[in-house]
Amino acid sequence: MKIISYNVNGIRAATKKGLFEWISEEQPDVVCIQELKAKEDQIDTGSLESMGYQSYWMPAEKPGYSGVAILSKIEPQHVEYGCGIEKYDLEGRVIRADYNGGSVISVYMPSGTSGDERQAFKMQWLDDFQNYVNDLKKDIPNLIICGDYNIAHEEIDIHNPKGNKNNSGFLPEERAWVSSFIESGFVDSYRLMHSEPDRYSWWTYRFNARKNNKGWRIDYQMVSDPLKNDIVDADLRDHIVHSDHCPTYLEIDL
Repeated sequence: MKIISYNVNGIRAATKKGLFEWISEEQPDVVCIQELKAKEDQIDTGSLESMGYQSYWMPAEKPGYSGVAILSKIEPQHVEYGCGIEKYDLEGRVIRADYNGGSVISVYMPSGTSGDERQAFKMQWLDDFQNYVNDLKKDIPNLIICGDYNIAHEEIDIHNPKGNKNNSGFLPEERAWVSSFIESGFVDSYRLMHSEPDRYSWWTYRFNARKNNKGWRIDYQMVSDPLKNDIVDADLRDHIVHSDHCPTYLEIDL
């Protein structure tokens, strides 16, 4: 199974930049999308259907905000919309597709960059998401959790660790959460395959950041431990530009 995960920062804008054409060329089996900023009827899903993809959407209630989706060439056995916690489900944070051999989750974790209130919301989310995953693993041990985690884990994952140590997305308590999440039974699939520095998945639109490769790696495909030995490849498609993020790639034998 080939999985692409991509924060498109607005699917309508990304499609105008050739997103669907790129998906057609890449031919992944599953595409996890974050930050839709749209509802399904605002997009021509017919072109996706003609490419062999069924679309499963979990948009935010608020127009033009957040939202996640899964596009799949393989028909899921079941699709679960949301995580069962209303305040997160209203923001379109989680969608899960169950397949024979494992489940794939598209997740868009909150950002805390807009102020203290949202940072507190983010920290509460992290606790609640860990509990949600802990419960889920009791019934579905084989999980692939794809998406924008809005946290750079280690110093290697950010271009200026010293300058960003007090910024949301690289706070010690956020980084510690990623460590504890991995310790709870997951592997960072990209880092398993790659140890080189200066590879990122997000660049601010300001300061020519992408041109100068001053980025953050905040997008992950976390694979639960029972599937660790089934990972074939994992990488970043950092040359692909439809968004301020780039796609992440995972090939796994389910």
